[in-house]
Amino acid sequence: MRITKILNNNAVIVSDGKQEKIAIGAGVAFNKKKKDIVNPTKIEKLFVVKENEKLQELIMRIPEEHLLTSEEIIAYAEQQLGTKLNEHILLALTDHLSFAIERTKEGIHLQNKLLQEIKIMYREEFNIGLWAINHVKDKLHIELPIDEAAFIALHVHTMKIKGGDLHETVRQTAIVKDMIEAIQHDLDITFDENTLAFERLMTHLRFALNRVNHCETHSLDQEMLAMIKKKFKRSYRCSVNVAKKIAANHGIELPPEELGYITLHIERLKKYQ
Repeated sequence: MRITKILNNNAVIVSDGKQEKIAIGAGVAFNKKKKDIVNPTKIEKLFVVKENEKLQELIMRIPEEHLLTSEEIIAYAEQQLGTKLNEHILLALTDHLSFAIERTKEGIHLQNKLLQEIKIMYREEFNIGLWAINHVKDKLHIELPIDEAAFIALHVHTMKIKGGDLHETVRQTAIVKDMIEAIQHDLDITFDENTLAFERLMTHLRFALNRVNHCETHSLDQEMLAMIKKKFKRSYRCSVNVAKKIAANHGIELPPEELGYITLHIERLKKYQ
């Protein structure tokens, strides 16, 4: 592979047969010039240029250290998750990270209103996000707010195999937040977010929304459902009210079986109050 264009010290465009590709790796362009042969051991990632014009544009306009830091975060995430992430994460995460760093330098901090929900629903990815902001601090001496750990967590989650679409993930997380707030308002209580019961409720709501999206049902014996309605009247009524709210606000219809399970989670949480 020969260099056709140097983007920066760590990224070049190379000719590979009849294709042009972006080759990325630490020092891949060091002491190199156009038409030089690239050392294959220096290449960490290869991208087909015609599919990555935006990546090429991004690499040319951001500081090199932002790209390298993003690559290190991706490598750490793949190691922690034990899986390769979609190659598009390099563009999405690098663009987000570089913008976040520049905002922080200017004293602009964006609040992530779904921080607590992301922290619980995507715990593994959130821990990667925490590592990422600490890595940025150690390497670039920029202290990103904890909100950025949640933003990074969403990028990592949606680039996993079957991770889903970023906008849909944000939408579902926001709906779960609405449901939690509706439950607390209906019962006039505030849940302890550090309890296992609260985590289980959020996880169930997340999977309930996924099941509805995929037209799947969570089976529950009808006699058991009737017993739940009778024994936990207040919690079941709360579940019904929440279901009505998300149907009106988001067009999502939860089946009776899901309401039964939600009732059980609410009842368990009430014991912590």
